[in-house]
Amino acid sequence: MIHRDKGTVVRTVSLVIVWVNVWLEQVGLNAIPVVSEETIALGITTVVNVWTWFKNNYITLKGKQQREELKDKGLVK
Repeated sequence: MIHRDKGTVVRTVSLVIVWVNVWLEQVGLNAIPVVSEETIALGITTVVNVWTWFKNNYITLKGKQQREELKDKGLVK
């Protein structure tokens, strides 16, 4: 069974919604009504991408400690 935490689900859904919205804007279709302006879409895309990148990489001290623990157990290179 796959373990999913709420944060991962929220980040993934947010990322998909934002990129669908950007794609709709690019092909000239109506974007998702919540985010109708291209500038707002770009801002949200940037925020979600940075947030997703930060949460899924070993940037913080805690993250670096987690990576070391995973290395010690042979789970990452």
